Amino acid sequence: MKPGALLFTNTSALNIDEIAAVTSRPEVVAGTHFFVPANVMKLFEVVHAEKTSRETLAAAMKLGREINKISGFAGNCDGFAANRSRAPFNIEQGLMIEEGALPEQVDKVMMDFGYPVGPFMVNDMSGLDISYDTRKRRAAEIPNYRGLPITDRLVEMGRLGQKTGKGWYRYEPGDRTPHVDPEVHDVIKQVAEEQGFEQHAFTDEEVLHRLLFSSINEMCKILEEGKAIRASDLDVMWLNGFGFPRYRGGPMYWGDTIGALDIYNQVAAWHQKFGDRWRPSELLRRTAEAGGKLRELKADIEL
Repeated sequence: MKPGALLFTNTSALNIDEIAAVTSRPEVVAGTHFFVPANVMKLFEVVHAEKTSRETLAAAMKLGREINKISGFAGNCDGFAANRSRAPFNIEQGLMIEEGALPEQVDKVMMDFGYPVGPFMVNDMSGLDISYDTRKRRAAEIPNYRGLPITDRLVEMGRLGQKTGKGWYRYEPGDRTPHVDPEVHDVIKQVAEEQGFEQHAFTDEEVLHRLLFSSINEMCKILEEGKAIRASDLDVMWLNGFGFPRYRGGPMYWGDTIGALDIYNQVAAWHQKFGDRWRPSELLRRTAEAGGKLRELKADIEL
C-alpha cells in the first residue's frame, strides 16, 4: 500500500494489535467491523488498537457515516465491545437448555420482549455447525473447556439447522417456518441424564433476566476497562447490530426500568450459585450502591 494509506480490517475476532505489529505503521491500523448481513445491519464497529492514531480513528468513524452506517467506538479486546457484550447472552442461552428450559420457551420469551425472532431460530438460520467447529477448536486448545453437549449432539445427528431441514426445530421442504420437534426434547432429556444436569421449570422472567442481566454485567466490565466510551454507545450497538427491540432503548436503558440495585443483587446471587461467569462488575456494584443510572455510565478514558 502507498505511504499514508489507512489499513482497516473487518475481523470480528482476530487481535488487531497483532495485525498492526507486522506493519511498519501501526498508527494507521484500525478495525472496521461490519455485522451480518452487512447490507442490512447498520452497525459499523470502529476498533481502536493500542497504537491507532486519533486521525485514523476519526477517518474510520467518518467512513462509517459516509456509507450510511452507524459508527460505534470499541477498544481492542476479545470480541471487541459488541460481540463481547453479547457472549454471556449466548452462554446462558445454551446453559438454560441444559437446566430444563426448552428452545421454544426461550424464543417465545424474547419475541414477546420485542425481538423479531428468537435466538434458537437465529441459530438454525446461521447453522449449528459453525459454532460446533469453534467449540471443537477451543476444546483442543483449552484444558477443561466447557462445551455445549446438547448442541453438539444435535450437530452430530446431522441437525444443522434450516439447511438440513432440522436443527433446534423441524422445517418442511421449501418452508422456513420452525416447528417444535419432540426429538429435540428427547435429546435434551437424554444428554441431561448422561451428564448429570439437574433440570427444573423456568419462569419467563428467569429466562429474560438470565439472558439480559448477564450482558448488562459484561457491559459494565467493558466500561470499567475503557473498551467502550459510554453505556449509550453499547445500547446503540445492540439496537443496530443485534436487532434489540428499539422501543426498549437498549440493554442499559432497559436495565434502568428494573433498577441497578435489583440487577446487582440478582447477579450477585447467581455468582454464588453458578460461579465466576457471574462475577459482578465493580462498576455495577458502585452504581447500584449509589442509586445511579446504568444508561448514564461512562468510561474513564482519554483517546
